[in-house]
Amino acid sequence: MKQLTLGMVAHVDAGKTTLSESLLYTTGTIKHQGRVDHKDTFLDYNTQERERGITIFSKVSSLDYKNNHFTFIDTPGHADFSGEMERALSVLDYAIVIINGLDGVQAHTKTIWNLLEHYHVPAFIFVNKMDLTHYTKEELLDSLSQLSPHIMDMSASEEDIAALDEEMIEEYLETGSLKDTSIAKAISNRHLYPLYFGSALKNQGVDELLDALDRYTLEKEPQTELSAQVFKITRDERGERLVFIKVTGGRLHVRDTIHDEKIHQIRLYQGNRYTLVEEASQNDIVALTGIKKLQAGDYIGLGHVIHSTLRPSMLYQIQPSKEADINHFFSSLKVLGEEEPLLHLKLFDDHAQVSLMGEVQIDILKQLMKDRFNEDITVDEGEVAYLETIKEPIEGVGHFEPLRHYSEVHLYLEPLPQGSGLVFENQCQNNLEERYQNLIMTHLQEKEHLGVLTGSPITDMKITLLGGKAHLKHTEGGDFREATYRAIRQGLKMTESVILEPYYKYELVIPTEALSKVYYALEDYPTPTVVNENNDITTLHGEAPVLFLTHYQKELLTSTKGKGQLFFLDTFYALVENQEEVITKCDYDSESDLDNPTGSIFCSHGAGYYVPYDEVREKMHLPLYSAMKQEHTYIHNPVHISDEELKRVYERTYGPIDTKLTSDYYKPKQDHVSSNTVQVLDEYLIVDGYNVIFAWDELKELAQENLGSARDKLIDILMSYKGYRGCHMILVFDAYKVPQNKGKSQMYHDMEIVYTKEGQTADAYIESITKQMAGQYRLVVATSDNLEQKIVLGHGATRISSRELLRDVISRSKIQKEEFERKNPQMHSYAFEDLKKS
Repeated sequence: MKQLTLGMVAHVDAGKTTLSESLLYTTGTIKHQGRVDHKDTFLDYNTQERERGITIFSKVSSLDYKNNHFTFIDTPGHADFSGEMERALSVLDYAIVIINGLDGVQAHTKTIWNLLEHYHVPAFIFVNKMDLTHYTKEELLDSLSQLSPHIMDMSASEEDIAALDEEMIEEYLETGSLKDTSIAKAISNRHLYPLYFGSALKNQGVDELLDALDRYTLEKEPQTELSAQVFKITRDERGERLVFIKVTGGRLHVRDTIHDEKIHQIRLYQGNRYTLVEEASQNDIVALTGIKKLQAGDYIGLGHVIHSTLRPSMLYQIQPSKEADINHFFSSLKVLGEEEPLLHLKLFDDHAQVSLMGEVQIDILKQLMKDRFNEDITVDEGEVAYLETIKEPIEGVGHFEPLRHYSEVHLYLEPLPQGSGLVFENQCQNNLEERYQNLIMTHLQEKEHLGVLTGSPITDMKITLLGGKAHLKHTEGGDFREATYRAIRQGLKMTESVILEPYYKYELVIPTEALSKVYYALEDYPTPTVVNENNDITTLHGEAPVLFLTHYQKELLTSTKGKGQLFFLDTFYALVENQEEVITKCDYDSESDLDNPTGSIFCSHGAGYYVPYDEVREKMHLPLYSAMKQEHTYIHNPVHISDEELKRVYERTYGPIDTKLTSDYYKPKQDHVSSNTVQVLDEYLIVDGYNVIFAWDELKELAQENLGSARDKLIDILMSYKGYRGCHMILVFDAYKVPQNKGKSQMYHDMEIVYTKEGQTADAYIESITKQMAGQYRLVVATSDNLEQKIVLGHGATRISSRELLRDVISRSKIQKEEFERKNPQMHSYAFEDLKKS
């Protein structure tokens, strides 16, 4: 049986819930077909939903049709609850986009369409209320063409359908027809959006839609490894936390453990009723109980964190009543903040701050706090929600080293075009363990990082992991969280940040006689364009800051005598023009924000101490990756040059070719003055890695437990030693016994590490490299192999034994430590010296 997850998405009042009801009734899943206006639908069972006649929370239902099991997610249509709708998109196989036949494409329809494109969700389109509309199918199809030219009425000829996809064209030309699987593939690739017309209330066109879902959909390949996506957090009527997931691979069982938490129940929901099951398999939509840590957007097993692309443009202060218990007030808001992450909840001493989409969501929030938690709240008029980004790329460094802790992280922050959001990438350039790399990437995405100008969230950046360092004994899991957060903040402080404010793309419908007044009111912003002029009514499109437009609505009603209408089409962010005013107004001090520190913690004399952001680079343990030289490979292709071309180049460089006489070759003898100048060659230290490891007691002991750990520790020791000595270095490791090994050379910062190829020992490699480099550098080879020592002497290299190298490492390290302590004296404290000793 084919199993798919389908989502019902639409503009408010398009008939989304009515279509869900019709599908359930037509397939015999429910015996009574409810109506929204009768307040008895199967899915809108919440009190607020029934009173308002809108969907506020996404609901899950399922039905069987022919050889298919379809799970439907009915999503909110009102723009204020777009966050709930967007989270559901991350788990859909297909979407059913419902269009109101009375209105055609609306502003929110375009927002939904853009989100479907972002999440790569194929879509079927159902134009509803065809029994009531005065528009023809052709007129509605023309309206839909603004979404995509690939929307096709499926009553059209196969030839017209085939024209939308190259593979279908080829098939149609060869066979004169199209297979269902070919059409299904084109839909899956988003090359075709099938269009159907009908009336959900009267069950017209519903059978055709069901038949299309049967014929033109494809199930994803089965995956054996466990993976699941979290798309919703809610509570049941008893307050039990429910984690809604879609299983995208493998199986999940009751009593399985997820992040140290055991699954108590697996619930299969049908509206507000559920069935308990022992396991969930691929394509199941289920709710888990017993899991407290997972949040909406998280994943289990294989996958990645899903971040919302929508962002409310207004911030509101929420005050509890005077009689309220502040702790109960905060805990209640935290519950709602889990269920709606776009609230971006922040708690202060006596109030909270949230992000909200509009007036309807404000009303619902007030009602939820009253109904669920018996809390009366007040909400202020709100202010715009700013964002921050950077102008120039920068490498940020975070170091966290209190006593018995250790981590260092290097991140590269670079600006992206406006609207890109945050992009994360792992380009770790050193030998940091993969588990630590994964931790850092998780920490980058697990929280909302704040800017340093106004404390607003950051956006439009690519943040790349360049490298990091751990300690074999002292690094713990939370250490890299601290270093990662600090690296971002340090980078932001070291470069120039800018503030972004929200803009609306708007549509103005006004009496033509008021056109001059409107243009005058909007003169400080991009001039709106006239898109339609019909008798006495003019329609304008433009864009302006949200802060201005929210206040302009009242002015518009006054200037047009109540006849003007303002519609918001889309939201985006752009640079503020009065940045200094905004900074002053926000009154944010990044150095006083103890929850988001910009500096790092280093360790000295057994105690951690704070280092400000602008001094971190002086004390960091790894060099800046962005400053390291990159090696380039040049490819020389043979080029044929004629004799005439060679002659022309020669004469252009050296002048005309003259025939010289014998006397020209004999010049008067010149006195020769010898020079005492001696050219000092750069030093190259070449180290036989495994020879040194087994000559140093500490590393030898470690190698007996884990050779890789000993190798990593030697690399770190020699990296520091290289800095003390001020030389070039090549570290060579034997890999000659590894089958099919071609050998490799890699850079660890500016130290070259060589792993020899199959059949080549470290001795042979060092012999070869010293022969090649002889005369170009001062060569020093560190090894205790007697034969190798004699060979390199023959190539002009100096040799030191592994023991001599160890003594020099210890000596230079001691000198550097003494020099550091001399330059950084510790002040003696006399605070308690007068106390009597017991």
